[in-house]
Amino acid sequence: MKHYFSSNFKLGILGGGQLGKMMLYDTRKFDIQTYVMDPSPEAPSRIACDHFQVGDLMNYDKVVEFGKQVDILTFEIESINIEALKELEALGKKVYPSASTLEKIQNKGVQKQFYHSNTIPTADFYMISDKNSLKQKLSKGEITLPFVWKSTTGGYDGKGVSVIKTETDLNKIPDVECIVESLINFEKEIAVIVARSASGEIKTYPVVEMEFHPEANQVEYVLCPARIEKETARKARELAHLVSSRFEHVGLLAVEMFITITGDVLVNEVAPRPHNSGHFSIEASFTNQFEQHIRAILNLPLGSTENKSNSVMVNLVGDENHKGEVIYDGIEEIMKMPGVTPHIYGKKETRPFRKMGHVNIIHPVLNEARSIAEQVKSTIKVISKS
Repeated sequence: MKHYFSSNFKLGILGGGQLGKMMLYDTRKFDIQTYVMDPSPEAPSRIACDHFQVGDLMNYDKVVEFGKQVDILTFEIESINIEALKELEALGKKVYPSASTLEKIQNKGVQKQFYHSNTIPTADFYMISDKNSLKQKLSKGEITLPFVWKSTTGGYDGKGVSVIKTETDLNKIPDVECIVESLINFEKEIAVIVARSASGEIKTYPVVEMEFHPEANQVEYVLCPARIEKETARKARELAHLVSSRFEHVGLLAVEMFITITGDVLVNEVAPRPHNSGHFSIEASFTNQFEQHIRAILNLPLGSTENKSNSVMVNLVGDENHKGEVIYDGIEEIMKMPGVTPHIYGKKETRPFRKMGHVNIIHPVLNEARSIAEQVKSTIKVISKS
């Protein structure tokens, strides 16, 4: 067996944001040596890893140079130079999830085509090269309003996604390669976190339910377990298991899905890393998603995915009227509430709708947890000093 703990083994993480920082809680618990690279010298992960370096994750040479220093390489963000990862694999470095998995996911158009060719249920879609082609297809009646527009690359936290209801809505989208999806008449948006180890052991977490902010298109609340029928939950976990097997990923895969009004479960999109929809697991699960990712990429036995308790997660995002040095106004008030644990990401500057932290609420009764979550949301404000 490979000696990972209190040894010379080096785990590399590309990306030093909050997901990397939370992964590092568990590498420190296990005393695993970590190297992190991020473009920002102020990245949240810099305080918790053994070695931190500044570097552009899309720069081929920087990624290859960084990867050569470590034994196993993983990432907490999808915007990484794929060719550099392929080169590192050719040099014998283990990259988890692999370059080929990331390549299928990084571009949303390629991702959707992958579902189509693997008979994975998803919304109908068109690949569109630019805005002019989109307008032409619309004028010819090949595409009909309304529809969902998604940039194939660069989208995150609600950016790069728009619901287009009228032709004038096209003015607000950039001129980039995109996909156009049928607008699904869905009842709920759900997600399942799947862990798959290097030897192929697979475990799924309970289905979570996501409630979105209507303007920012960001998740506001994540409820676990989802308030859905047992049979629908079983179908969702089975579908997530299938998606994981088809991608042959190693590590975590967050599978976001729709439940339609007819009860069908459709895959929306995936993320090959720890995910916002899995943050509940830090307090609510026997094995949190970050520890599970580490177990999976190191080919250790996967931990239990069962819940200790019902839970609701609230995202803490920057107030839309504030920009600058951050203040968490009301944090002491929410810390008085039972079962409430805030997680602060370590970003010094707030701006409108920027993810700055999250709060987990644990309660045996899910509706009670949801009620406390609403109190948390109205009590804590992420504002700036000036």
